[in-house]
Amino acid sequence: MTKLKGILLTQGMHGMISQVEGLAKALDLEFTHHTVELNNFWKFFPPKITPISQKVFKKISVEDFDVIISCGRKSIIPSIYLKKNSSKKITNIHIQDPKVNLNNFSYVIAPEHDGLSGENVFLTKGAIHYLTKKEINDHTDYLKNRLDTDKNYFLLILGGPTKHYDYSNENISNIFYLFNNLIEENNLQGIIVPSMRTPKNIIELSKNQLSSNSLIIENVDKKAYLSSLSLAKYIAVTCDSTSMISEAALTGKPIYIADIPSKKNDHRIKKFRELFTRLNIIKKLDNRLETWNYETLDETSRIAKEIKKRLT
Repeated sequence: MTKLKGILLTQGMHGMISQVEGLAKALDLEFTHHTVELNNFWKFFPPKITPISQKVFKKISVEDFDVIISCGRKSIIPSIYLKKNSSKKITNIHIQDPKVNLNNFSYVIAPEHDGLSGENVFLTKGAIHYLTKKEINDHTDYLKNRLDTDKNYFLLILGGPTKHYDYSNENISNIFYLFNNLIEENNLQGIIVPSMRTPKNIIELSKNQLSSNSLIIENVDKKAYLSSLSLAKYIAVTCDSTSMISEAALTGKPIYIADIPSKKNDHRIKKFRELFTRLNIIKKLDNRLETWNYETLDETSRIAKEIKKRLT
């Protein structure tokens, strides 16, 4: 059977790419990525008052497609326009709250903490993403020759500064101090993995402040990320990234949230963490470690199965 052809529209940010690509793979699409660029002053206007016009965005050069998967504010108008002006029936799916009439899309996928509702809305627990259990397991051995095989591993995944959280030396040093103590007290080996948002100075800070009992991955390395998720007994993630917390929940392993004081209202992120706490997926990183079990979260596969029924 011929695969459906998809186009993925994002602003180019890793978290958005992870979500659209994850869904495209789960839907078994043949797809291409397209980074959306808005023209002139339209980038300053919210989608709800932006016209559905080719004048709004730089032309996306693709002729034959069946499905559009978009994520992010800038991709909203192009998705609606391309569906509206296609010569055939197009399914367009938007990930996250588009903040426009939901009927502009065939389906909208949004996390429960967004509080969205509608007949074409699929709600998820956390963010959908591009990781699979198989991919994690397939990369188990990647870091083995750099680690002490006689110890259990504690993984710390670093995000980066956002409008809500400041990656000051003081804030991150507090996390490193707590992490280091837990490693020493529990005879563990630490693994530090940065993301694309992690500032270089924070990686340098980790090299200066963490003991020789930690392996620090200095550059973004997907294979190292997958391997560390597979090998770790415990996982800690900085509180700024709902996407990486959601990815870690695919493992079924204890996940600790490394808090950073919020500099402005982070109500949506708090609602997300409250949900994951109720699901027994996460606990706050403090001065002791414990193990617990929960049902692994694979929302990408679950949502894809529901949408596939409607695409066939």
